[in-house]
Amino acid sequence: MNPFLSGALPVIPRDGRGRPLDVIELRRLSVQCIVGMYPAERDTPQPLELDAALYLDTREAGLKGRLQDTVDYARLTGELRFLLETANFRMLETAAEALCRYLLAPPTADATRAPLQAVTLRLSKPEALGRTAQAALCVHRTADEYHFEHEEKPFGRVDILFQDEHVGIYRLRIAPGRTIVTHEHRVMEEAELVLGSGLLLQGQPVLAGTGLRWPRHLPHRYDNPREVEQTVLCVDRPAFIPSDEVEVPEPAEGLAPVQGRAYYPEAAHLPETEPREA
Repeated sequence: MNPFLSGALPVIPRDGRGRPLDVIELRRLSVQCIVGMYPAERDTPQPLELDAALYLDTREAGLKGRLQDTVDYARLTGELRFLLETANFRMLETAAEALCRYLLAPPTADATRAPLQAVTLRLSKPEALGRTAQAALCVHRTADEYHFEHEEKPFGRVDILFQDEHVGIYRLRIAPGRTIVTHEHRVMEEAELVLGSGLLLQGQPVLAGTGLRWPRHLPHRYDNPREVEQTVLCVDRPAFIPSDEVEVPEPAEGLAPVQGRAYYPEAAHLPETEPREA
């Protein structure tokens, strides 16, 4: 049964103790993005609508009133929008799989949300078939379906969330006191969303929820002066090419300041709380 078409919930998944999980729903998130296989769809953004049912246990949130025990849907909506706007998916199936993998990946230490146990995701292209019909895809995935690989790096580690021949989605987890050294890309198109709230970008503080698109040949770097790991969500097109992570000296005039786009609403910048255990 499709909860987004009928208004009724499907069979509710249960936790390891047999208790029914709770559901947080995001409905009718509309994003203008590149999605599709045909030439016209590769050149012109079109509307995509997303509905999601997120299955988790909110009992602790209800008892203790802590955001880290549930889902900050204001932030999560911004993260989903960022992925859809920057990944340029070629199929709804690819977009749905990548988004599910992102949602079901274990949260990082600087994330203010609980882990999800399952996701029902519906993506629709309301204008793909004109006025004759609406194309849509609905999928259901569970967290135990996935095993996420990671790579150790001098700055910390990289979680590999999704990769195909066209796009790669990664979490760059910058350890306390570490730096992603000054580098540029000459082949890949890269976009990044700052998830942590204590990073320096180009030597200056940067707000969580800042989205950036890096032009080729623009040197950039991150520093983490905090005592907790900080995370950056990264989209590379094509998927990451190790030889295209080119370390370069900082320009004599210093690193160029950059202007990002806010993907979190201002109200989502809450006072910092103690990070959860990794």
